[in-house]
Amino acid sequence: MSSATLVSVQEYLATSYRPDRDFVDGELQERNLGELEHSLLQTAVAAWFWMRQKEWNVLPMVEQRVQVAPTRFRVPDVTVLRSDQPLGPIITTPPLILIEILSKDDSLRSMRERVDDYLNFGVKHVWILDPASKRAYVCSQTGFQEPEQRILVVPNTPIRLVLSELFDQVKRS
Repeated sequence: MSSATLVSVQEYLATSYRPDRDFVDGELQERNLGELEHSLLQTAVAAWFWMRQKEWNVLPMVEQRVQVAPTRFRVPDVTVLRSDQPLGPIITTPPLILIEILSKDDSLRSMRERVDDYLNFGVKHVWILDPASKRAYVCSQTGFQEPEQRILVVPNTPIRLVLSELFDQVKRS
């Protein structure tokens, strides 16, 4: 879903959009969101990290602008920063984790450009969650793979997102 509206970086940064939009090389791009399953899962993921932020030394945020290149800004569903990462109105250094949640009109194929932007920016952990299939994917330059034992992890940290527990929380909502 993208509109043909071309704007400058300065105009994009000075404007509030509802909902916020990605900015890719002068083009404003709408994001698929607003559905119940998407919203519930986004809230559950953010809460999962929020409840463990001190233990894991992280700061989770929802729908935070991230500048992935000079003329590219993305608005991931959930951004997880290291607690010592510099903060500003826009994130300009690679977050620890970026998480996208598929909406009913999204597909893994449609997420490729977005994921590539994140990986090229230097984000080491990019995850996609699908509320419809209750599956998750770890993203890399070579593709998307489901995590072993249905647990998303950040190696050499205590960070673990257990998919069965996460999806059970959403189901109870």
